[in-house]
Amino acid sequence: MKKGFTLIELLVAISILAVLSTLVLANLNSARERGRDARRKSDFHQIKTALRLYYNDNQAFPADIIFGSAWTPYMNEVPFDPLNVGLLIYSYTYVSDNEYFLIACLENANDENGIEVEDDVCMSEKQYQITQD
Repeated sequence: MKKGFTLIELLVAISILAVLSTLVLANLNSARERGRDARRKSDFHQIKTALRLYYNDNQAFPADIIFGSAWTPYMNEVPFDPLNVGLLIYSYTYVSDNEYFLIACLENANDENGIEVEDDVCMSEKQYQITQD
C-alpha cells in the first residue's frame, strides 16, 4: 500500500486554504478601516479641545489651522488624516468668531457616527463632523 495524498485531496486542501485566507484578509482590511476611523474621531476630539483653549484665550475661534504643523501652546502638532491621500483629508471651516466645522471622510460606510453625504466627496458617502459646543 502506497502512502501519500491524491491530487484531488491536495487540490481540495489548497482550495479550502485559499477561501479561508481570502476571508481573513477581507476582515483584516475592514478592521484597518475601522481603526483609522477611530483615530480620526480621536484626532477631532483633541483638535476640539485645542480650539476651545484657543477660544478661551482669544474670545474667538481661529480663522485657519494648518494640519500637520505645530500650533503652540495648544497642540504640539495638529494631526492630519491617517491616510492623507486623495479626498480623505481633514477640513476646518471657520464660520464666525463663535462657530466652526471640522469634517473628515470616514472609510467605514456602516459607522453609526457618520453623516451621510450624497456627493462624491467621500468614497464611503459618510462624514464625521464636529462643531463648537
